[in-house]
Amino acid sequence: MRVEYGKRLVDAESTGDGVLARFADGTSVRGDLLIGADGLRSRTREIIDPHAPDARYGGLLNTGGYARGVSTGCEPGTMNAIFGKRCFFTHTTHPSGEVWWAANPAQAAEPDPAELAAITPEQWRSRLIGLFRHDRGPAADIIAATGEIFAGWSTYDVPTVPKWHNDRMIIIGDAAHATAPSIGQGAAMAIEDTVVLAKCLRDSPDIATAFAAYQRLRRERVERVVAQGNRTGGWKTLGPVARVPRDLIMSLAMRRMARTGDNPSRWIYEHHIDWDEPVYSAG
Repeated sequence: MRVEYGKRLVDAESTGDGVLARFADGTSVRGDLLIGADGLRSRTREIIDPHAPDARYGGLLNTGGYARGVSTGCEPGTMNAIFGKRCFFTHTTHPSGEVWWAANPAQAAEPDPAELAAITPEQWRSRLIGLFRHDRGPAADIIAATGEIFAGWSTYDVPTVPKWHNDRMIIIGDAAHATAPSIGQGAAMAIEDTVVLAKCLRDSPDIATAFAAYQRLRRERVERVVAQGNRTGGWKTLGPVARVPRDLIMSLAMRRMARTGDNPSRWIYEHHIDWDEPVYSAG
């Protein structure tokens, strides 16, 4: 297998017994099938269905950084998530003492990429410290101790794509079902997709049957994960009134989970795919 970098897909077409893919540098390549794992802004998704939905803005911005010379009092390697009064914050301490952190300021209107890129690290620092100024916890101190704050980016998801495949072309991962990063499942879903698609291609008599089986096996689960990511992300955008029931519900749920060991998110994190199990049942 040959891996090439710096290629940007511009078009593709089925040729009866294969696929012809064309790239921005003028080159083209033929293959038996085309698997589009090309992410949130998937060109393969557009080729399969020109009317496919675009990514959906989630109402949150993202930034973060690495802080030095500040103590959080937290155990290294433990992730700490804080729903602040005006912004969500998460941090973890490396064994070296460096603190890795991220923040999700809410913004109702989707910003232009150029607008986000124009925000300087010092402007981010001032904005974030202002958001966390009245919170308990180390957020403001961590941000103040950060040398360079990351350029910001927006949060998106892709909840439902009607067509995942067409002839010999198919999309997987974020191209088919991008989830908000609030539950950390983007890479996991893509890996699951890869295993299931490989099983379907292994066990099916032809590519069309394999693609249909893959969509049947994956759609319900991944769209449920996307919906959960959207709900979890939405909790970070709530105003002062809505935060009260959120905090109460979360407190009760966490106490129950600690007492009983019953994790309501187990269906996400403990999903198992048996490679040796055939896609089609005998008989």
